[in-house]
Amino acid sequence: MALLYPAKVISASSKKGLNYNNSSSLGAPSEVSVLPISLLVLSGICVLASLLPMVPIRHGLIRIFDFARLQVIGLSLLVLGIVTLTEPGTPTGVLSFAIAATALMLQVIFVLPFTPLWCKQTMDASSDPEKDATISLLTCNVKQGNQDHSRVTDLVRERCPDIAIFMETDQVWARALAPSLAEFAEIVEHPLDNSYGIILASRFPLNDARVRFLLNDQVPSITCIATLSNGEVVRIIALHPEPPVPTRDTMGRDAEIFVVGEEVREERRPVIVTGDLNDVAWSRSTRRFLRISRLLDPRQGRGFFNSFHALYWFLRWPLDHIFHSTDFRLVTIERLPEIGSDHFPMFYCFELVGAKFGAEPPPATEADFDEAKMAIDTEKKRDRDPAGSDWE
Repeated sequence: MALLYPAKVISASSKKGLNYNNSSSLGAPSEVSVLPISLLVLSGICVLASLLPMVPIRHGLIRIFDFARLQVIGLSLLVLGIVTLTEPGTPTGVLSFAIAATALMLQVIFVLPFTPLWCKQTMDASSDPEKDATISLLTCNVKQGNQDHSRVTDLVRERCPDIAIFMETDQVWARALAPSLAEFAEIVEHPLDNSYGIILASRFPLNDARVRFLLNDQVPSITCIATLSNGEVVRIIALHPEPPVPTRDTMGRDAEIFVVGEEVREERRPVIVTGDLNDVAWSRSTRRFLRISRLLDPRQGRGFFNSFHALYWFLRWPLDHIFHSTDFRLVTIERLPEIGSDHFPMFYCFELVGAKFGAEPPPATEADFDEAKMAIDTEKKRDRDPAGSDWE
């Protein structure tokens, strides 16, 4: 005999208090909490990436954070935007916003001088500069493994620079460039198969043209004195120091830059230093180089002119540089179309005015000279292959 129990009647109103499939108590809470936690983590990454470059340690694991300032700015702005739209007023949102805003402020301090919002360090040339008083330069890291030689040779013929400088040139590249450089008056070259080969071609007569090995017998640089059409002379130094890598320090790169900085500080002739310095314009070492050398950076007050990486728009920063004494005013600075390399070619033209123009960088401190001496002395005692010599 079956026992009958009275059915429990659940009214519609009581159903509201029960939830047999309550998404808020099952999977949804963890899903909802992912976003604020992710924003907090991303903002923490941004501020960490902003603080690490301030650590005075010359190691690739630290110094690589000098490079990605524009990327960190982009990520910080993304975090700020998402927090504003999705987490306004929540404790986690407020914390994420504050951290991301701090990172953004720190990064902007370093990159702002390379925007039109800043004062120009190099003055603009006159509207109609005298041709005999100008000097144009094409600098190009061709990438040793790049087989698209014709795009580089076509560029040389199209732009007709007074000085053309090519880095990462091996014997294959030297032969490929030879026809387009035949009309240049002088060529100084040292092709190598370790990604450090270098070639300088000049339409001007050259004096004291030499290939030098400043600190490493596998890393050449070129120095020469070019006589312009009006008879004025200009000292030109082209270099391509080691790149920073996460497995070793950046002493080799920094020391080579500092050697040149101390050398040109005593130079009484107009001087230009250019090349792929494997360093960004706003780094500790580049700013120290400018203070020691007393040279100017024409990008300040004009733009970033990011020359690397040519193939990835989201991973770009200014690696190819030109610095000059205060004897020059700027006619043009251009980043040219890509030529199959991971670097964009750069084209510059200056007017030699024979007077001191533009703002000067802050004076070097005793600490600047001490740091430079320490880096140079350390690197002089070393005997090692340069970083990246086995990449191609």
